[in-house]
Amino acid sequence: MTHNRLQPRVMAILYGIAILIGAVNGWYGTPETHAAADFTSAVFIKLFKFVSIPIIAVSIITTLAGISKSSGSGRIFRHTIFYTLFTTILAATIAAVLFVVFAPANVALPDSPSAALAGMPQQTYWDFVTSVIPDNILAPFLSANVLSVLLIAAAVGIAIAKLPVDSREQEVLIAFFSGVQKVLFTIVSWVIKILPIGIFAFISVFFTEMKSGVEIGGLGTYFATVLTANFTQMLIVIPLVLLARGVNPLRLAGAMSQALTVAFFSKSSAGTLPVTMSCAEEKAKIRPAVARFVLPICTTINMNACAAFILITTVYLMQNHGIMITTGTLVTWIFIATLAAVGNAGVPMGCFFLTMSLLAGMNVPVHLMGVILPVYAVIDMIETLLNVWSDSAVAAMVDNDLKDEKLEAA
Repeated sequence: MTHNRLQPRVMAILYGIAILIGAVNGWYGTPETHAAADFTSAVFIKLFKFVSIPIIAVSIITTLAGISKSSGSGRIFRHTIFYTLFTTILAATIAAVLFVVFAPANVALPDSPSAALAGMPQQTYWDFVTSVIPDNILAPFLSANVLSVLLIAAAVGIAIAKLPVDSREQEVLIAFFSGVQKVLFTIVSWVIKILPIGIFAFISVFFTEMKSGVEIGGLGTYFATVLTANFTQMLIVIPLVLLARGVNPLRLAGAMSQALTVAFFSKSSAGTLPVTMSCAEEKAKIRPAVARFVLPICTTINMNACAAFILITTVYLMQNHGIMITTGTLVTWIFIATLAAVGNAGVPMGCFFLTMSLLAGMNVPVHLMGVILPVYAVIDMIETLLNVWSDSAVAAMVDNDLKDEKLEAA
């Protein structure tokens, strides 16, 4: 237990040291140390690309394949999935709207990336849609076509769920993908352990560019956009949805206050789950049959804050890379962010890591993520609080919807 408590502090210290050394190297370093930072940055981007596509695909497959295991509690499951997707889409939509309203300015680089894009062939919207539909199951993985991979993963996961329940074929496939997922999470844990080295490189590269004339004013507006999206979802949207479904949000928040406090300081919705379930059953009076079924599922797939962070961060870095952000782009990313958030894994810095992987898979430079990281510690606390609050809301709404049905805990 002491080791678990000390580890976040040690990592925080290592991140701080990496940021400090990276900033000093970027500003005062020699060409040789700058070259070393560039090399290290390139290595970490390759590592992110290596795990990004497989982990996104496997996470979505295992999540959707598990639907069949819930056939005995079909109504509870259907209500849970509806409210999960509904609130997550709302979170992503609000993030898209706020991105337009706040319009965070680019971090201007001395060499404008738009010049490099000028000679690229222009695609119509329909060309883009056509390119997403795969004609080869391996090609999207080899070319890191994120949208095609998401499409394939969703199809495979649903197909596994449609196999006869508990059949040997289904059990083998679910066990296989679950095993692959655990292997990938192990690799991710290794990468996270050496992430301070990558942070040093990203910060160093960024400060080198800033020394050449980068302006970072737009980052403040970016952070304001992320935080406003989270608080809007937390304090306005979810309470309104609860009221619309006949649940008192103030009473629910009071009952879940202990779990929400633990979530904020632990930054782990999975780690908070026992407290969340206890508060839901004993204080919020949610029936055990609902709480014990809904909350573990929501802890895995109900990621309102992650959807908002993915959309705002990805679109912002795409914009900085010189990609034109249109209404169509934002609408597309509402659904991508929703699906990616559902497939997000409960690993340390899962949302941050997933966003980095998505960007790396699209060949969008991720150096700005190193600048976002120091503030992400605070964002992560608020995001976890929002996710657990949303989990609690979903459980309360499902329980209220099925109040006239006799339910028994497993």
